This record gives sequence, structure tokens and C-alpha cells, in this order.
Amino acid sequence: MSNTISIHGKVKEILQEEGGTSKAGKEWRKQSMIVETHADFNNLVCINAFGDEKINSMNKFKAGDTIDVSCNAYSREFNGKWYTSLDGYWFANKNAGVHTQNKQDEAEDDLPF
Repeated sequence: MSNTISIHGKVKEILQEEGGTSKAGKEWRKQSMIVETHADFNNLVCINAFGDEKINSMNKFKAGDTIDVSCNAYSREFNGKWYTSLDGYWFANKNAGVHTQNKQDEAEDDLPF
């Protein structure tokens, strides 16, 4: 059974990169983005990216981009409290391929023939 979910929405904010060293002595990097979904309530979702490849994929976006993200969802317990995380592993820009007319195109459309 998979714990993969898809998030569709608009990038609200890309947060600062974080990093550190694990208890095992390994270096780690993480960056998060806030995505505004189309849900009626609780429509803000924080998605994490770990590692160079995923962080680079996330950084191709800017606030306002419409995106699809595939995430692994999981929860863990710490000191009697549960925390849930969404780790993004596939990011797609839904703005790609959107054509906006420039002023020259609009002027040609006004011709009477």
C-alpha cells in the first residue's frame, strides 16, 4: 500500500533552505514551499524537499506558479506527540505551455479581414 499523494495548487512561498548534521554524522539539506490548494478550508500545505536533486527541482518555481507535486506522506511520534510530513519527490509546473498573447498578436486580431 502506497502513502503517495498528489498536491495541486499555487506556490505561495518558497522558504529558506535549512541544513545540518544528523546524529549519524551525515550532512543534510532541506527546503520547504507553501502551496495554496483549492480546498475550501485549511488550504495551505507545507511540502519539504530533501537533497540536491529535489531542492533543485523545487527552486525552478516562483510564487504564483501553478504546480503539481507528488509527495510521500508519513507521521512519526516524538515525546508523545505526532507530527506529519509531506516530502515532495516529483514537481511539475502547470504554467508551462500556457501561451499569453503579446501586443503584436492582439493588433493582428483586430484586422477586419
